[in-house]
Amino acid sequence: MANERVTSMDVARLAGVSQSAVSRVFTPGSSASKKMTEKVRKAADALGYRPNVLARSLITGKSRIIGLIVAYLDNQFYPLALERLSNALQARGYHVLVFMASNETGIVGKVTEELLDYQVDGIITASVAMTNDLTARCAAAGIPVVMFNRGQDDPRLSEVTSDNLAGGRKIAEFLIAGGHRRIAHIAGWAGSSTGRDRAAGFATGLAAAGLEPFAVIDGMYSRETAGEATRTLFAGPERPDAIFVGNDHMAFAVMDVLRAELGLRVPQDVSVVGYDDVPMAQWAAYDLTTLRQPVNRMVSATVEALLSHIEEGDTSACKIRIEGPLIVRGSARKPEEQDL
Repeated sequence: MANERVTSMDVARLAGVSQSAVSRVFTPGSSASKKMTEKVRKAADALGYRPNVLARSLITGKSRIIGLIVAYLDNQFYPLALERLSNALQARGYHVLVFMASNETGIVGKVTEELLDYQVDGIITASVAMTNDLTARCAAAGIPVVMFNRGQDDPRLSEVTSDNLAGGRKIAEFLIAGGHRRIAHIAGWAGSSTGRDRAAGFATGLAAAGLEPFAVIDGMYSRETAGEATRTLFAGPERPDAIFVGNDHMAFAVMDVLRAELGLRVPQDVSVVGYDDVPMAQWAAYDLTTLRQPVNRMVSATVEALLSHIEEGDTSACKIRIEGPLIVRGSARKPEEQDL
């Protein structure tokens, strides 16, 4: 048998059970007694048997594979979210097939076509936009799509984000309470819902106090662009006394330029607040005050939304926004310190 593929029938014969019993043992979610499972797995180990997942998918019409399309991984938020999405899906008997795709025209479409070829049961997009054509093709193929950390004005698409409007407003209120009045915003990419919503919430918070942003520059969610924006903000005689940066990935670059190039102190000369609360935010070198994205709750909501489509046939789209807390550290002047 060394030169032949071991089949479920071989396992059934050695274990003294039916082939359907072997199938139940190796099918996630199926019922099989503990004694039956032990007997079948012992026989499978002895024969070196591994179930043919692709063959099973042809029979059941389910691959139990979820496609995940992500735009980039240099921002620490996405490797963290990817790990937790993968763990949560594996706990439910699914596996993740990861594809990288920038938001450039055509790239996402090619990747989505490949995922459809792999017969995935569903797709999660992380900070990737879906065109009208792609959405229609996924719907026609019966493949549900849930957008993670990105929203889109399309009633057919489910999405799970933090409450970016509330987060931006919360940051504005915190900086105003700290005595700041010349507050600039290095925003996330204006082509993304996250960037637009955080900027809108920030502007609303300032307006409530009779203020306007000192300046708003699109940081494109890029370290290099955020660094250059910082140089621009401090090139003239009028300078901001605080900067709200659209995510932590950019905020680290902003702090590096302020300190290493411009010789400014954070927060004594200028306060900096980010968004995400990635692991590096708590490093002593940055000690970044930031709005925490509730990643665990976002992951849970994403998995539940996707699996309700797959397992329960729910065709309704959901728009979920989860509010996160402001994590106060040492990069921004605190309200109680404004008179010191």
